[in-house]
Amino acid sequence: MSVRSRFDLTGRKAIITGGSRGLGLQIAEGLGEMGAEVLLTARKADELEQAVAHLKAMGVKASAIPADMSRTDAVVPFAEAALARLGEVDILVNNAGANWAAPMEDYPLEAWLKLLTVNLTSVFLLTQTIGRRSMIPRRRGKILTVASIAGLRGNRPDEGEMIGYNTTKGGLVNFTRTLAAEWGEHDINVNALAPGFFETKMTRGLLAKVGNELAAHAPLGRLGDEEDLKGPAVLLCSDAGKHITGQILAVDGGVMAA
Repeated sequence: MSVRSRFDLTGRKAIITGGSRGLGLQIAEGLGEMGAEVLLTARKADELEQAVAHLKAMGVKASAIPADMSRTDAVVPFAEAALARLGEVDILVNNAGANWAAPMEDYPLEAWLKLLTVNLTSVFLLTQTIGRRSMIPRRRGKILTVASIAGLRGNRPDEGEMIGYNTTKGGLVNFTRTLAAEWGEHDINVNALAPGFFETKMTRGLLAKVGNELAAHAPLGRLGDEEDLKGPAVLLCSDAGKHITGQILAVDGGVMAA
């Protein structure tokens, strides 16, 4: 098999949560460009429609099912609807996430519980359902979770006060490692991307204030752009990465190395 063919995703079927914009849409573009059929989910139907139209204009086979990952009772019904539409799932990208910035001493319980639900519990439920229903029986699958370098370290004061976000992203790091060890016997690869700072709706306010300073902290001297997650995602979701599992790949311009 040629190296080029190992990156080919033709015929593979992928779910991307939080796929209507930002990092999720970027990953959907990358997987779709390599031949995967992609099914997006997010809360807002109008944004999903725009994302699907965008992907189809690129020649990607794409569809969407709206679902709110902040509601645990919506996760399994979404998974069942996705399986009914796709028939099987080869790739699951857990990208949906939320943030709430506040100092620890004033952090609302409501915010803490919301982030636990969106960033951890819904990932657990969706992965469990797709794994049990589609990947384990077929002894194949790629699970890619979008964590963050915030889950690998603390943060400087100029990066905001993010106890809930950092804690839940750290949870995803060990979720990835633990599940890789458990599901390796089923030939399922489980990995995570840990992006540094990218301009998204979630980070726009912070970057408007300190974006130049954050870029300066990266050895490459810049923030992530609209292309930087595509290659790593394709690697970890294709046969090119078949011997990679339990890994957390920082895509951060070298911040974790500095």
